Amino acid sequence: MVDPRVAPVAPGPRADQETITFTLPDPDRRRRGVRLVQELGLPHDELDFRYDEPAGRWVLTLPRPPVHRMEYRLQLRDAEGHVETINDPAADGMAPGAFGEKSVLEMPGYAPPEWLAAGARWEASTELSITTRGGPVAVTVLSPPVPTRRLLVAHDGPEYDRLASLGVFAAAVVAAGRVRPFHLALAAPGPRDERYSANPGYTAALATRVIPTLHARLDTRAPTVLMGASLGGLAALHAQRRHPRGIGGLFLQSGSFFVPRYDECESGFPYYRRIIRYVSTVLAARRAGHPVLTMLTCGAIEENVYNNRLMAAALGKQGYPAALHEVPDTHNFTAWRDAFDPHLVHLLNAVWGEPDA
Repeated sequence: MVDPRVAPVAPGPRADQETITFTLPDPDRRRRGVRLVQELGLPHDELDFRYDEPAGRWVLTLPRPPVHRMEYRLQLRDAEGHVETINDPAADGMAPGAFGEKSVLEMPGYAPPEWLAAGARWEASTELSITTRGGPVAVTVLSPPVPTRRLLVAHDGPEYDRLASLGVFAAAVVAAGRVRPFHLALAAPGPRDERYSANPGYTAALATRVIPTLHARLDTRAPTVLMGASLGGLAALHAQRRHPRGIGGLFLQSGSFFVPRYDECESGFPYYRRIIRYVSTVLAARRAGHPVLTMLTCGAIEENVYNNRLMAAALGKQGYPAALHEVPDTHNFTAWRDAFDPHLVHLLNAVWGEPDA
């Protein structure tokens, strides 16, 4: 029974400079347990809520993690032992993701990027289904209202646009005069795991069919910039190293550069061995034939940060002008979105030249 003398506390997450607190009302104690589901690497034995009997609520307080925002869900257990995972009904906001929405807790001082306020994106100028030996590759091209011969190709392009507002970013930075106008080619993944896992067939299709078709259709020319996140970042690097002609820059976010030392947890992935074989050859190489400007971003506390550090160091030794920027977040589209500015802005200007004053 709730003690009426206990002052009510608003449910939901709260953060201050030192702690984060989650509360879930349950005055009749219908649940038998509540647990925090997160991807920050917090200790497993510290994620269970305690029941505050006088207040009639479940409560969890933890030290504030070193991130600007965190995505999470709640795992509920009833009296019969059934478990249900839900989003926090009192969360301040929701974060979109490839596998569904998650609750969000933003830390004091966090703000989304200013360019998001622009809201508008370019219209789709071209819709293509490009025939390759590995099957069709669907590409949607967003184009500025002025002629341009520059091209940025994004792996997982529709997801980048929908979940990280890549199209809004492109329109905003060009309209603000911060980047020269360019076409944005949103390449759909198709059978993503197979194509993006250091697959020579897909890489050849990208280099010999997809990009040449885009150049012919849009009247663009090299240098082209490739970008991708997670497996899409691995696929972009794989393409540039095997077919470097015309590729002028790489923007790689949380690349899945698996190595057994850090990524044995991924060993159940169907193409894990192919990836580790390829990554090992890159890390062992003493030089590269055609190094290009490469910008890497990665969540500072995500699992991939360790293999990204190895890859950035290896590329630097091989002559790539490579830089890794670790951001206070994890492996998600909002983290990748928040790193576009300034890092993607800097890369595009380095490859294509600063906009005219």
